[in-house]
Amino acid sequence: MPYIEAKFTMPLDQAKKNSICEKIENSVSANFRKPKSFVMMEISDNMPLRMNGMPLKKGAYISIKLFGTTTKPVCSSCTSEISNILKKELDIDSKNIYITYHPVEFWGWDRQMF
Repeated sequence: MPYIEAKFTMPLDQAKKNSICEKIENSVSANFRKPKSFVMMEISDNMPLRMNGMPLKKGAYISIKLFGTTTKPVCSSCTSEISNILKKELDIDSKNIYITYHPVEFWGWDRQMF
């Protein structure tokens, strides 16, 4: 917790995936004050995303599930950081990035509940 799902329209090599994962994990960990050791991330490339009725050549959807609650200012800070990461790493315009946040009340790990 948190769990991050990242979907990208373009193919990514393993080195690029590792770089993006590390940077997004660091941002989420810092913004939500969660230990990085508890962050889990899934990354999918070559995903057919559409926006405004048209296929996106360069786009991303990021979904972040969080244990507990959060605030809009924290999510706003994280959104800005992730958008900057994706612009620098993949040259994705922020207008082609959706990021959603999903607070989760119940979260299990290691045979127990938090």
